[in-house]
Amino acid sequence: MAIPSNNNGSIFFILMDIPGLEAAHCWTAIPICSIYVISLLGNITIIYIVKSVPSLHTPMYLFLSMLSVADLGLLASTLPSMAAVFLLGQRKVGAATCFMQLFFIHTFSVIESAVLLAMAFDRCVAIREPLRYATILTTKRIGVIGLAIVTRSAALHLPLPVLLGRLQFQPINALSHSYCVHPDVLRLASSSTLVNSGFGLFVMLFTLGTDAVLILLSYVLILKTVLSIASNVERLKAFNTCLSHICAVLLFYTSLVSLSMIHRFGNNKLPAQVYMLLSYLHFLVPPMLNPIVYSVKTKEIRVRILRMLHPK
Repeated sequence: MAIPSNNNGSIFFILMDIPGLEAAHCWTAIPICSIYVISLLGNITIIYIVKSVPSLHTPMYLFLSMLSVADLGLLASTLPSMAAVFLLGQRKVGAATCFMQLFFIHTFSVIESAVLLAMAFDRCVAIREPLRYATILTTKRIGVIGLAIVTRSAALHLPLPVLLGRLQFQPINALSHSYCVHPDVLRLASSSTLVNSGFGLFVMLFTLGTDAVLILLSYVLILKTVLSIASNVERLKAFNTCLSHICAVLLFYTSLVSLSMIHRFGNNKLPAQVYMLLSYLHFLVPPMLNPIVYSVKTKEIRVRILRMLHPK
């Protein structure tokens, strides 16, 4: 992807270490690396189990494997700069590299949001139309949904590096995070960012905003159906199938909304450590906890993980 700017080669961004712990980045690398290792192992395990067990080739588990792929993509997007900062102590990154990283970070973040929406739709259909579930969510339709998710996310974020490449920056620019994200880079521009801000807001509302509203609508319909069930046992059983997904949605959107609110209304009143903590919570914690939540709450996944750990 070409970045159409004549002076991007002379523009650099300085990635932020944890404030106050710059000299101890080798020690702070230990928990960061642990999170990456746990996340990689957890998501790869989920994908392997779903792929290798034919009985799990159902909509729910296929969407779960898509969520794991999105988590792996998000991890891979943040890993290069995080490794450079915490393992090598290298904090300087070129503009083109920074713009490419933010493209992939935001693309995979929106892919994850869309997969969570698809999973909410899956639960809604399973509870409201159990007899038609298999005919509505066929393998072909799931593939089309997956392709549409990737296409939407990539197409909407392709203009970001191009638009950023047209802005003017100082030769050296200090970021607020250990990786490049669009709002953080945009605030450092020394030329008008009206078009960039407008486009970024449109993309956020059209993707994350729309997904959140539709997920909420799905659960309103699910709740309405569950409350109409006469048996308390059946109600609990139906709602229990949604618990893992609810946890995944809360993990993703709670940190995202908090980070967005602080970026837009914080006005630098909060300590830098708060910005860093929330950014880590959003980009690092969900990929680590999603496999754990689904392993604990989903019997089929839990049983197969136990068999892998304790083979007969």
